[in-house]
Amino acid sequence: MQIISPNYILTPEELLCDMSIAFDNTIKKIAPIEELIKEFADAKVTTLKTNSLLMPGLINAHVHVEFSANKTDLSYGDFMSWLYSVIENREDLISGCNKECMSKAIDVMLESGITTFGAVSSHAMDLEACANAAQNVVFFNELIGSQATMADALFTDFLSRLDASKSVQRDGFYPAVAIHSPYSVHPVLIKKALEIVKNEKLKLTAHFMESQAERDWLDNNDGDFKEFFETLLKQKSAVSDSKEFLKYFDEHKTLLTHVVKANDDELKSISSNKHTIIHCPISNRLLGNGAIDLTKLDEQNIDWVTATDGLSSNYKLDLFEEMKVALFMHSELPLLDLAKKLINSVTKNAADALGLNTGEIAEGKNADMLVLDLDKEPNDELAIHLILHRYNISKIYINGKLQKDN
Repeated sequence: MQIISPNYILTPEELLCDMSIAFDNTIKKIAPIEELIKEFADAKVTTLKTNSLLMPGLINAHVHVEFSANKTDLSYGDFMSWLYSVIENREDLISGCNKECMSKAIDVMLESGITTFGAVSSHAMDLEACANAAQNVVFFNELIGSQATMADALFTDFLSRLDASKSVQRDGFYPAVAIHSPYSVHPVLIKKALEIVKNEKLKLTAHFMESQAERDWLDNNDGDFKEFFETLLKQKSAVSDSKEFLKYFDEHKTLLTHVVKANDDELKSISSNKHTIIHCPISNRLLGNGAIDLTKLDEQNIDWVTATDGLSSNYKLDLFEEMKVALFMHSELPLLDLAKKLINSVTKNAADALGLNTGEIAEGKNADMLVLDLDKEPNDELAIHLILHRYNISKIYINGKLQKDN
């Protein structure tokens, strides 16, 4: 049992002052220090310095660790140019990121305060690095393949990777399933995978409506994807339209990534099924896909969270940087309100979407916590300042264990 005593504690509802926390792997009690010392007499007490802020660890719900070797190899500014550059450089990127490369990316996330992440894994090359990570990991085994003739082989490979992730035996590691996208996964594969998700109650994610190319292809079998599919896959039409694809996920709460080009009917379907949207602002900008309309999501009562995507479409795996970009990207929204929503989108809301017992400083929650060193006493605009300023993270706890101390 430990007791930690900061000046301030950030909760979703309010900023607590002069309160302390008793915890082991979970938060046992929040109360004045004298009360905790009396109740937990044998606990180790850590008193933090002036203007210390304790807040929840950050949750990066969507990242591709396998593609962490990219820095200047891929083309930005246009989705199709980026996609062709991924295909052209794929082997080099994969072979160029060994276990050390992936572990470094995971450690960088930890240094920036990310205590939980959702790893979308295409090949399971990142399994060992994720299994050995200090963080909590939701390991999304990705299913991809639009050709019916390859369905059996692709599903066998998917099952092999899923089984391998199930063999990881440690607290805070969760095998899960990712369906790549409506244009890249055959309905036969989707249905078979969702049976497993349903029977084993696995967490589920998918990319959806990231680009105009996807919009045109699913609606009209036309647009920039037409030549891509005809040339590379000898495919003249989409395997699903967007309505069919979303229908598969009825009754399966799903994290849908990007959703930049979704129409009103699709948003209504997402809302009615209580799916969550993962917003990746830097990735959307670098790939030329525009900005999602957060006002529409709020109007439809759609929960959304913020994530980095992978280094194939980002320059950092840093949620403070991601929130900062989002703060400027959505310039039409009230600044303080947006800042508060962004903080929640990488803490409480992300935990709720992933079904994890973390994401907030509250009794009974896992002790995933950050200590930030503020410059001075915080004011009502704390959420803005947390995003704008790179405050030092002096301590990081994951499930009550100290992972960083400086």
